[in-house]
Amino acid sequence: MRVTEKGQVTIPKDIRDRLNIGPGSEVDFVADEKGARLVVLSGEKSSSHDDFATWVRNVSGTFDTQGMTADEYMEWLRGPRDDLGPR
Repeated sequence: MRVTEKGQVTIPKDIRDRLNIGPGSEVDFVADEKGARLVVLSGEKSSSHDDFATWVRNVSGTFDTQGMTADEYMEWLRGPRDDLGPR
């Protein structure tokens, strides 16, 4: 393997496949008595849909609007909209 001017190397595809390393994976190089080892800190990232679904599950039920509807909360948050006219 050749190191680029930026200090980057390409992990061979067979190694990436065997270790489940893909875009978004976290890896580290650890120096030991024999040289350096590649350590996988986290496997391939899930799709953004899966990440969003996980986030929704984690925050579900944690936000209290104190009984306001979504429209009431948005008006409270942003202030009244002058461009809509009276309700």
